[in-house]
Amino acid sequence: MVAISKNGDKFIFKIKGFHKIWTLQDTITIPKSDVLKAYQDTSELKKWKGLRVGTYLPFIITAGTYSWKGKRNFWDVTNKKNTIIVELQNHLYNKLYIDVENPQEAIEFLISKN
Repeated sequence: MVAISKNGDKFIFKIKGFHKIWTLQDTITIPKSDVLKAYQDTSELKKWKGLRVGTYLPFIITAGTYSWKGKRNFWDVTNKKNTIIVELQNHLYNKLYIDVENPQEAIEFLISKN
């Protein structure tokens, strides 16, 4: 699971608990201006993810960095119902697929950019 907070003009994505081990990440910091959109789309979660550095256990967890066709995406998904997709520009990652506590609140928080 990922907790999202703000610090000035940046969003901080803090990976919680054992997910740090599974994703091989602790925190991802992204300028607010690099967030293009945030949304939910379960059909995207079913697509081929690519080659990974991280953890994959079918139907349990998809976590870490996945690369496919020159794009790099970050995944931390255990509960598809609570997964949001954050589309980015000018960043190492093209998209973040993250499991959050309250998807609607997280999406509103990210797109408000206040």
